[in-house]
Amino acid sequence: MHGRRGLFRGAFFFPGRIACGASAPVLDAFGPARLGKAMASHLAPELAIRMRRAAFNRALAEADLAAIGPLLAPDVVLVAGTDSAVIAGRKAQLLAWKREFAAPDRTVYARTPEAITLSPVAPIAFEHGAWQGVSSRNGAVEAAGAYTAKWRRSGEDWLIEAELYLTLA
Repeated sequence: MHGRRGLFRGAFFFPGRIACGASAPVLDAFGPARLGKAMASHLAPELAIRMRRAAFNRALAEADLAAIGPLLAPDVVLVAGTDSAVIAGRKAQLLAWKREFAAPDRTVYARTPEAITLSPVAPIAFEHGAWQGVSSRNGAVEAAGAYTAKWRRSGEDWLIEAELYLTLA
């Protein structure tokens, strides 16, 4: 239960600053009416990405492999934090998560977005934030760090194309 409260807080209640493109100013996310239509249009994609991240976090917490697949692009790439192992492709990543979920004392990972930067020229975005892995047995933090994810809009959905992790603890 503790993990869910943390995931909920990290996934939906985010710092009140949004970067809307490489050269855009940082905006107050809690006052979209003050932004004007052009800037407010960036809030919908950012919220969609944050909701997709929350769905991924929930799937990891619940060991729900079927919920992870639709969040990943077919050619997704993950570069692990400590050993820089590369997991290339949706199938390979799902296999890695399947192995992780089978561990008796598995590590439950969560990512907390701190900033989403939307491209003004293509349907892509960067997500930057903090990640941590906690023991499913006792809730102790086993590892933590920073991450960056690249998202691409595909139809109505945002898919993860790449994730890069840095282990800091």
